[in-house]
Amino acid sequence: MSTDDAQRRALVIGATGIAGQSLCRALIDGGFEVYGLSRSANAPVEGVIPLAADLLDPASLAAAVGDIRPNLVFITAWMRQDNEAENIRVNSAIVRNTLDAVTAGGHGSVEHVALLTGLKHYLGPFDNYATGVMADTPFHEEEPRLSTPNFYYAQEDELFAAAERDHFTWSVHRAHTVFGFAVGNAMNMALTLSVYATICKRTGEVFRFPGSETQWNGITDVTDSDLLAEQLVWAATHPEGRNEAFNIANGDVFRWRWLWPRIAEKFGVEWAGFEGSPAPLAERMGHAASEWAAIAAENGLVEADVNRLASWWHTDGDLGRNLECFTSMDKSRLAGFQGFRSTPESFFDKVDRYREAHIIP
Repeated sequence: MSTDDAQRRALVIGATGIAGQSLCRALIDGGFEVYGLSRSANAPVEGVIPLAADLLDPASLAAAVGDIRPNLVFITAWMRQDNEAENIRVNSAIVRNTLDAVTAGGHGSVEHVALLTGLKHYLGPFDNYATGVMADTPFHEEEPRLSTPNFYYAQEDELFAAAERDHFTWSVHRAHTVFGFAVGNAMNMALTLSVYATICKRTGEVFRFPGSETQWNGITDVTDSDLLAEQLVWAATHPEGRNEAFNIANGDVFRWRWLWPRIAEKFGVEWAGFEGSPAPLAERMGHAASEWAAIAAENGLVEADVNRLASWWHTDGDLGRNLECFTSMDKSRLAGFQGFRSTPESFFDKVDRYREAHIIP
């Protein structure tokens, strides 16, 4: 990042999320003046200027960001709906409303907008997830869109249209399952598995792999949230990152049958792998709320509500897929982004940070 970037303004939409928090830290470290927008106006990252707005209310957004005139805009928020038609309506509106608000008045401050999406670009939407996949692994960015309606595609189209209209550059970032340090986020596998293992430790239950045989034995990858933040900032500040879509994963691959025993060892629990059929967490963790309340009280933890920590449904979705899923990082590397994370080190780093923050014991 050049010295010219110092004190430039960055706006993070979804600043309290798993990606948004890491991104805010990276931007603060890079010398940006950082505005973090969320519904609650919480500012979990020191130095971020909090903003509150309803992303589906254009007037609310305009009032929140109208005077900021950001140079860089990062859209990391989305809202899950009951079906894909509603996902498309709501999540395309998030992008459209945001871009209308930050470009209102034609002042031309916005230079680059980065949009965070994910591997449903290749796998299909929730309504038709992983059933019409055409691409071979590793997934490459040039794969054509699937024929199934997909809110990621609708978001991209809003971004492309606004970029052409308002003359800014763009980037799209397709993350896999994210390991990160954040609370109250619906896509936080590292914390979900940590909570699961901690409950197993207390109750004596076996730390059983909840997913499919394919995921247990197959090759996969994940995305470290800090690495994701690094790529987002890189694309926004380097010409090689402009007007391109990039996969973002750690850069290594692994099998859960290899990583699972290492996680069990970290938490001191007995483990079991795939045993004939999946064992979804959502069906087995009905006792989690009461167990976690007791764990929190006994250990002086800062969050006693397990539903603010664990997302059983999302982890079940990722670990229950019946197809191989990992991505190519070649395009990003060839463009100049050389970031990398070791997946075991990524996971255990997050565990250690959660322990230090007294979120898990």
